[in-house]
Amino acid sequence: MRRMIAMLLPAALLLGAPPAKEAVATKDAPPAAGPYSQAIKAGGLVFVSGYLARDPATNKMIDGDIKVQTDRVLKNISAVLTASGSSLDKVVKSTVYLRNAADFAAMNEVYAKFFTVIPPARTTIQAIPPNEAALVEIDVVAVQ
Repeated sequence: MRRMIAMLLPAALLLGAPPAKEAVATKDAPPAAGPYSQAIKAGGLVFVSGYLARDPATNKMIDGDIKVQTDRVLKNISAVLTASGSSLDKVVKSTVYLRNAADFAAMNEVYAKFFTVIPPARTTIQAIPPNEAALVEIDVVAVQ
């Protein structure tokens, strides 16, 4: 009996192990700008890193106001979600980082066009994005 338990225990532990995480990468969105992934799939969720308004073709910040930048950011996030097998419709949580809180209404106007069915839970914070030209950064969590 001890022998059988000793043989079965490793298999039982392996079957009960949590699924591994998997990196998501696509050329349809700007690459990660440091030692992180565009997104990670784990536990049935997709965790998309924070995105700025960088053009996926040039990897440079686009010119434009908060509306233009919000549109580009959400298109980048949509591309990453598509590469993961998910979509904006499956986003359950987003965090928006605004350089200027006065841009909230304009950002919200564009944001609402991308989340038309059931909008995700959201936190909006005034913060200083890591690029001087960036007016907004957004990260999301979606179901797969």
